Amino acid sequence: MNHKLGEITSEESRRAIEEADFVVLATGSMEQHSLHLPLLVDTIRAEEITRRLVESSKLLKFLVLPTLPYGYSEHHIHYPGTITLKADTYQKVLEDIAWSLKQHGAKRLLIINYHGGNTEPIKLAANKIQREIQLKVYAVNWTQFGRDLIVEWAKSEDWGHACEHETSMMLLFRPDLVRKDKIRKPKMAPKLLIRQLAYWEERSDTGAIGDPTKASADFARELVEKINEKILTALEQDIRNET
Repeated sequence: MNHKLGEITSEESRRAIEEADFVVLATGSMEQHSLHLPLLVDTIRAEEITRRLVESSKLLKFLVLPTLPYGYSEHHIHYPGTITLKADTYQKVLEDIAWSLKQHGAKRLLIINYHGGNTEPIKLAANKIQREIQLKVYAVNWTQFGRDLIVEWAKSEDWGHACEHETSMMLLFRPDLVRKDKIRKPKMAPKLLIRQLAYWEERSDTGAIGDPTKASADFARELVEKINEKILTALEQDIRNET
């Protein structure tokens, strides 16, 4: 079975969409990832991890859309190379994708998100899609699904961007894109207790949050397997409990 919708014909797609338990949209971003990682970290993670998740499933049928490479990244916009959609634009893109799938008989849309900035627009879009388009939406924030595993390994709660976790992933998937000579632990500004920061550079001198010097491809390999297994188990259970 070809899991990629974009690699089959229109004629073949009708049956594939109707038979899929989930049509999958992986969401990334194009934004700064400190001094040592490329702009497309989240999108590379989205494609590589989602492929592994789909291929490892024994019970569920997945049909995968092309990865959405642009996200909501206004908080990174002062860093060159960052390309962002506005929050309402991003939300509308998701709604239009869902509307299109509904026309072709899709039962469920699974959004697997790999960028924190996308979380709120996805949540708003998911609510609207289910209420107005009447397509069931399953939204998974991949990294947060394994937060406990990452905290246990990193021995810290202070991670999340171009950190030990994301750097590990890139060492596993695309080590050729990691500028190893530029990996260093950032200097962090004190945390604010209430006010939300407007831009990322208010927090870190390198654009990273966490300690990328701890990165390990072996850790990334283990993490992908464990988190994907947790996600598949949860999806299988939700389908059984669906009303």
